Amino acid sequence: MLKILFVCHGNICRSPMAEFVFKDIIDRLHRSSQFQIASAATSTEEIGNPVHYGTSSLLRRKGISTAGKYARQMTRRDYQEYDYLIGMDQWNIRNMLRITGGDPDRKICRLLDFTDHPRDIADPWYTGDFETTYADVLEGCLALAEQLTGERPKR
Repeated sequence: MLKILFVCHGNICRSPMAEFVFKDIIDRLHRSSQFQIASAATSTEEIGNPVHYGTSSLLRRKGISTAGKYARQMTRRDYQEYDYLIGMDQWNIRNMLRITGGDPDRKICRLLDFTDHPRDIADPWYTGDFETTYADVLEGCLALAEQLTGERPKR
C-alpha cells in the first residue's frame, strides 16, 4: 500500500483539496485499496478547523465531499509513516524539512514536481482564486496518479 500525505500551511485549503481530488482519481481508477491518502499542515494555526468553505464548496460542485476532515499538523513521525510527503509550495517544503529534520529517503517534494511544469501552487487563502488552485491541484494529482499507477486518469 502506498501512503501519501499532502501538506500545506494550514491544512484547510490546498492540501485537503489535493487529498480529496487524489482520492477521487484513485477511486475512479478502482485502486483505492492500494493507497492511504491524507493531508496535514506545517503550522498550528488552523488545527481542528474544517476545510475552508472556498475549497469545500468548489469540490462539492465537482461531486467531491470533504465531510469529516479537520486540520491536523504534520509530525516527525509522518516521515516514517508515509511514502510520499507532498507540499504545495517551496515554503511548505522548507517547513516540512524543519519538522522532519531532513529528507534522507527523498520522500518530500512539491505536487507540481510530478508535472512537465514544476512550480508552486498559489495559496487561495491569500489569492481568493480557488479555481486556479483547483486547476493546479488537479494537474498535479493526475500526473502523480499516472506515475504511481501507470494509468492515465481522465480529467
